[in-house]
Amino acid sequence: MRKNNISIITTLTFLIFSCSSQKEIVDTGFFPEIKSETKPWTRWWWMGSAVDSVNIKQNLIDLYNIGIGGVEIAPIYGVKREENNFIDFLSPKWMDMLNYTLDIADSLDMGVDLTLGTGWPYGGPHVASQFAATKLIAQTYIVEKDQIFRKKIVVENSKEKNAILKYLLAYGDQGDYIDMTSNLKNESIYWKAKNENYTIYAIFEGKTGQKVKRAAPGASGFTLDHYSEEALNEYLKPFDTVLVGFEGKIRAIFNDSYEVYGTDFTSDFFEAFQKYRGYDLKPYLPILLSKENTDESNRVKCDYRETLSDLLLHRFNELWTNWAHTKKFKSKLQAHGSPGNLIDLYASADIPECETFGSMPYDIHGLRREKEDIREGDADPVMLKFSSSAAHISGKPLTSSETFTWLRDHFKVALSQCKPEVEDLFLNGTNHCFLHGTTYSPERAPWPGWKFYASVNFNPNLAIGEDESELFSYISRCQSLLQLGQPDNENLLYWPIYDVWNSYLNGDLFFQFKIHSLNEWLHNQPFYKTAKNLNERGYGLDFISDKLIQKAYFNNGTIVLPGGNYKSLIIPQTKYMPLATLEKLIELKNLGANVIFEDIPESVPGFYEYKKQNEILEQFINDNQPNLVNSASIYSQLENAKSYPETLVNTGLKYIRRDIDGSKIYYLVNHTSNYIDQFIPINALVDEVTIYDPKTNIYGKAILDKVKNSTKVKVQIKSGEALFLKTGNFKNIPNWKYFDISDKQYPINGNWGISFIKGGPNLPEEISITELYSWTKINKEAEEFSGTALYEIEIENPDMNVKNWLLKLGDVRESAKIWVNGLYIGTLWANPYEINIGELKKGKNKLIFEVTNLSANRIRAMELKGEEWKNFYEINMVDKDYQKFDAKKWEPMPSGLLGPINLVPLK
Repeated sequence: MRKNNISIITTLTFLIFSCSSQKEIVDTGFFPEIKSETKPWTRWWWMGSAVDSVNIKQNLIDLYNIGIGGVEIAPIYGVKREENNFIDFLSPKWMDMLNYTLDIADSLDMGVDLTLGTGWPYGGPHVASQFAATKLIAQTYIVEKDQIFRKKIVVENSKEKNAILKYLLAYGDQGDYIDMTSNLKNESIYWKAKNENYTIYAIFEGKTGQKVKRAAPGASGFTLDHYSEEALNEYLKPFDTVLVGFEGKIRAIFNDSYEVYGTDFTSDFFEAFQKYRGYDLKPYLPILLSKENTDESNRVKCDYRETLSDLLLHRFNELWTNWAHTKKFKSKLQAHGSPGNLIDLYASADIPECETFGSMPYDIHGLRREKEDIREGDADPVMLKFSSSAAHISGKPLTSSETFTWLRDHFKVALSQCKPEVEDLFLNGTNHCFLHGTTYSPERAPWPGWKFYASVNFNPNLAIGEDESELFSYISRCQSLLQLGQPDNENLLYWPIYDVWNSYLNGDLFFQFKIHSLNEWLHNQPFYKTAKNLNERGYGLDFISDKLIQKAYFNNGTIVLPGGNYKSLIIPQTKYMPLATLEKLIELKNLGANVIFEDIPESVPGFYEYKKQNEILEQFINDNQPNLVNSASIYSQLENAKSYPETLVNTGLKYIRRDIDGSKIYYLVNHTSNYIDQFIPINALVDEVTIYDPKTNIYGKAILDKVKNSTKVKVQIKSGEALFLKTGNFKNIPNWKYFDISDKQYPINGNWGISFIKGGPNLPEEISITELYSWTKINKEAEEFSGTALYEIEIENPDMNVKNWLLKLGDVRESAKIWVNGLYIGTLWANPYEINIGELKKGKNKLIFEVTNLSANRIRAMELKGEEWKNFYEINMVDKDYQKFDAKKWEPMPSGLLGPINLVPLK
């Protein structure tokens, strides 16, 4: 069999096919140019920063060849026995490697982003203790009436020996309050309690002790105090020095999800609190620190939590972005996990970035989701919208995503399982995805190469690398269209963050809005229910915060924000709302804006003069009663605002829409188990609609049925498929080809020749079979094999009258390139595994398939033989549940063509 020739044929045919198709598409005027920013990028882990120029160049070339548009350099811990090759972070040699990377990337038209640190979160050896992440420590002393209080005030916990005493405050049981701080002498106090019993609080500035997680060589140290401008400036000083000459060469600096734990204080917190909240916190300290679930305690805690948010926004995020701009860099930020208002924090960056984690369920026919291999996902569509909403409202063209984190266990992720996950990101506003990720691996590293502890590793040397360019091409084509024009969500939905901040939250001062704890702050809120209902009914939504509402104004019938215009602003059921927010909403409504109240707020949040503020709120509500009516149906009011749902969702399709000077782009995805073959309505009255399939690169003019206020478009979308619709007239567009699928099908049976052409650990011998089954059942060598096998079969044309045949491959493990009579047809890599192969010739027809499985079986075989490959520092390797990685307990994964394979006539 033609083992050597077939790979050459594969490459040449694929290149010719791709190039000719791209030229044809550009000529139509329909498609934008595929650029580095429209391609997927990847987080590029530098293990131990043990990089060199030869392997940097080869790694980048390999990534470029499979369709990656850029890398985000993320230095982390190292590889054992590579210590002599470690390069200290920011050392002259490290900077030389960064500069070389930028030069090679530029020659390949690839971009480079840089994590402004190593591991996560920000920190390192240059973070002195005074600038490290800080926490509040409170000690209490009981002093009875007429007693003498004589004591040296020092922190009692020996682990907190570096804590700094800030205040000594006394609270009498009759309401007396005394600030005793000035009475301290050498941290000692001598004082007599008169007239009442007292509780004395000593307030210390302590340190969390958290250090950088997964730090690279030369970068271990304390995590940064994110609430201190001085701390940030000190942190940036080394970068100011070493990045001279790099201005504009790095595309963006990156800050990962906020995983700074227990940090609820900073040195001047009480002063900052008074500035932001308008009152001195110290007299109310017992209420603040109380663990009782009372209205006043929750209100003071709300003010405390909001102050942390303000400090993070104004002293870190905004200043960090401003610093990036002085270097001609963009800023790229993951805000989730922080204690702040996610919308405001995301909006402070040039590129807001969301994150998916784990595996989500889909009803796609044939999509596998083996329970033993997955970690349940946190990619809630409502959560994903926080980042894209911030981008849309603030006018940022890109929303990025950390994509495929822990999608499956190591070496067990198929391309078919990636596709719906990235589609959900696109549907919720992401248009610039980053793989999580790719590990720099030198040629000297034996297979499987260097590996980051978290899945998914998209390294080209793994079996998944054989056809991953197909996934990346799909992503590129989608993003090229999803980056065009402007987002076209017509409605705003207010996020009542004070309903979270002003609640009990276990009495904690520090609360993180994490993607792993959605039940604590999102799923349990009326906001979530309203958002889900609006999405399911087909309304396009962006979420908005109190701060961004203040930037809105009304003009020409719409609510105008820096990023675009909206037809309505919906207020879900809300208990706590700042008076300034309600006043702004009524101001907009009085001007004619469509502000729709699902409910009227009951109270202002926070503690400061809240009783007086509530009286003003009540009077304001009474004075504006005509404009503050609970909506019996927000949907009838949306209709009055001429904001109509896209009823195409009634078919089960998901969608997102963009606008280009009045023309519309619809991205439609079928995550149902049904084949949708019908006319679907779109909210546009147009003369022409072009259909584009981003998976196959096929396009054409749709059949339309025009009705009164909309257009119905004939679509055929199988389970698992996606299409773009674009309105407008374009030149050189052929008609879209619709096909009826016959009920009749012809099984493909006969003698199959199988030869193993690429992979390892060894190439099994050629065999012939008459019935398809997993190649792992052939023999022990095949059971251990991961790579590509060539399947060949000759068949008779079952019907000469059929001009188009649908080839259905059934169960494919995991991807298959296809040739018919020597002509390359395409690659099937995701559900549905079927393709139109056109016409068969009379008599004998030869079908060839190059089928690639996953790397799991080879890893399993290595471990069963005692071959060790997990040689990494710190966490080394873990499985999806963060337990010790052990492939020996796996069963062999089915591999190859499992069938049944059928030919189905198309008309």
